[in-house]
Amino acid sequence: MRAEPARSRVLVVTLDRLAEQMAGPAIRAWEISSFLAEVHDVRLVTFGECTREGDGFHSTGIGVGDFRAEVEWADVVILQGYIAATFPWLQEADVVLVVDLYDPFHIESLEVQRDQPLAARNASLSSALRELDAQIARGDVFLCASDRQRDLWIGHLAAAGRLNPLTYDADPSLHDLVRIVPFGISPEPPRRTVPAIKGVVPGIAEDDLVVIWGGGVYNWFDPLTLVRAIDRVRATVPNVRLYFLGMRHPNPDVPEMQMARRLRALADELGLLGVHVFFNEDWVPYERRADYLLESDIGVSCHYLHVETEFSFRTRILDYLWAGLPIVSTGGDAFAPLIEREELGRVVPAEDVDALAGALEGLLVDADERARVSTNVRRAAEQLTWPRVLAPVAAVCADPRRAADAGRARAELTVPTGGRTVSRSVRGDAATLLRHLRRGGLRHTVGKVRSRVRARFQR
Repeated sequence: MRAEPARSRVLVVTLDRLAEQMAGPAIRAWEISSFLAEVHDVRLVTFGECTREGDGFHSTGIGVGDFRAEVEWADVVILQGYIAATFPWLQEADVVLVVDLYDPFHIESLEVQRDQPLAARNASLSSALRELDAQIARGDVFLCASDRQRDLWIGHLAAAGRLNPLTYDADPSLHDLVRIVPFGISPEPPRRTVPAIKGVVPGIAEDDLVVIWGGGVYNWFDPLTLVRAIDRVRATVPNVRLYFLGMRHPNPDVPEMQMARRLRALADELGLLGVHVFFNEDWVPYERRADYLLESDIGVSCHYLHVETEFSFRTRILDYLWAGLPIVSTGGDAFAPLIEREELGRVVPAEDVDALAGALEGLLVDADERARVSTNVRRAAEQLTWPRVLAPVAAVCADPRRAADAGRARAELTVPTGGRTVSRSVRGDAATLLRHLRRGGLRHTVGKVRSRVRARFQR
């Protein structure tokens, strides 16, 4: 008889709002929680707004003072974003800490703050690096989204001393320490519930051809070249319509970026606004995005060639795959080789208006080619469903283990006690044991002890 997988207490932590409208980090945390809840006891917490109830797991907003109790409840903590440096006591917490590094936010900060004074940019980068230092010092498992990102994070770990005899001897490949977990796609096919774009948005008719920009407009993207390409395509495809899915970020703390302002100005300058270029000012609710995607004909993603592009993982392209949309994308990111290899659309050079216009026109005028490419897209999407990509996370939760070098830098201080010495770590262990017995009972405590013993023997 097949053994049931071990049941763990899993705490998933995000800073993003959990609501009907969610950005990428919140979506990822939500899907991780939903998947793991099929086997484990899962809590999803945010330090932001929470108005969305979990299905099979508990979701809630918490304050800074509540966080320690949540961590003490857990066997495994999965966190993302600026958390580890804010709570230094996490370095000593008796949990398996999984750090989700799918978003290289230290590189992203260089673009987010690009129009700010140098002092502000330096401060933003310093904050990001402090967080990374705390995450890399403590993490037992690290998640990334692609092979390129894995190389990036192994470099960080090596520089921080985490590539050492203990971690190397335990796993020379480091596949257990740094695991590739891309952003995923729902295993359920998208379904259109109500009309969203065609025949609904003024200026877009039922028989128009819609090119969709499936996410926000940030400084590291290049919608300007796209708008100039649409300006050319309209001469041969007069019913082309470019639709930007979300201009206002669901997190009210994220301001409109300089690129969004430049985009609006260019569309107006070229006379395309409300005729060939359209903006959805709000963020589409997560459960309604299929209505918009299924009324589109091509999904597009354009960016500049810089280091952010090199290590990015464009989550909007996952939605294109889910909806079976042919994709036109700028080269240079992790998705471009997949699009070319699997014939999922067209890849064009960065900032090349002619090439982008040609790629769009070729797909827009040839319905048979769009249908052929769409079939390829749906086939490729099957490999990126959430249950598939989250398998490495499930493996961690089924058998939670500290990293081979866990606690290596912690000083084993001694405290004199009546003629003999007792290790401070031993005294701490005793207190921890009593705490776990009070909070989780015998079964929970045994699991914690087993995890601690494994870590010490590995050291």
